[in-house]
Amino acid sequence: MMSSDRIKYTARRIALLRGHFIHHDRFEPLEARFSLLIEKRLADCEAGRTSEAHGLALSGPSGAGKTSAMVQLMVRSRGWLERSGHEDFSIVSIRVPSPATLKFVGQTLLRALGYQISSERQAWYIWDLVRHHLKERKILFVHLDEAQDLASRGTRHELDSVASMLKTLMTDSEWPVGIILSGTPELEDILNHDSQLARRMDTVHFESLSPVAHGNDVLDLIESYCSKAELAPGSDTLELAHGERLIHAAANQFGLVIELIVAAVEQAYLAGAPRLTRAHFALAYHLRTACDDTFNPFIIPDFVRIDARQVFSREKR
Repeated sequence: MMSSDRIKYTARRIALLRGHFIHHDRFEPLEARFSLLIEKRLADCEAGRTSEAHGLALSGPSGAGKTSAMVQLMVRSRGWLERSGHEDFSIVSIRVPSPATLKFVGQTLLRALGYQISSERQAWYIWDLVRHHLKERKILFVHLDEAQDLASRGTRHELDSVASMLKTLMTDSEWPVGIILSGTPELEDILNHDSQLARRMDTVHFESLSPVAHGNDVLDLIESYCSKAELAPGSDTLELAHGERLIHAAANQFGLVIELIVAAVEQAYLAGAPRLTRAHFALAYHLRTACDDTFNPFIIPDFVRIDARQVFSREKR
């Protein structure tokens, strides 16, 4: 039986590893565009102007690494505001709640601003309070994660209401606030529904990975995480074929690649292994999906035939 000390050690090391953010090619342009938006808002504030604010929309498939990128972006941006003498200004970030009614979103945003309100209040009153507290707290930007849920039913009335709410915040005559949206490609429907909203937003899309184009990049990620985890990378984990297997196992999504690497490191820790091998990836994939070996992309030669989004796959008997 595995000792409790080994389990505790593994849990602590993995917690640290999950907090390790690796800068990648897609993050830098995202950060650069947001930094410019912040500088423009600060310039307006310093000049006493109330020009309409602009925003940023980040879309990508589930598992593409959007949430991790946005968390890092918000942390770095808040830190920069403090270090640069703009500590009076801030950014607020929430995950769009379920159900994603405008009233519930407004209540969630008020709580993030440190204000509690009765659920009996009407939506118009709640959003008046939101605008008031955004001004009082000097909030430059509001980030809404999983923003596609704002219009989950996709009706014209719902899209009209969401677009109107976002534009109202961005064009407020007393305190305009920039909007940052992140979510799956469905959030693009919200922007495409309203041309006035779309023209106020910069857009970034996280594409899926390609085994051919990104295989070596993934091997660099493995080496970086091994260095952070103080494990030697096994020779079989640094083969290009392994990078291609990992991308396929992660359904071509950057965020899932990271999750699988961390899960493989966890198995190496639990086994007390000095190096990270393909066997650890195979075990991590099995624990994630409960699939037979014949459906494990780290084991079989013909791994491209596997649908990596399926779980519990096994041979029919």
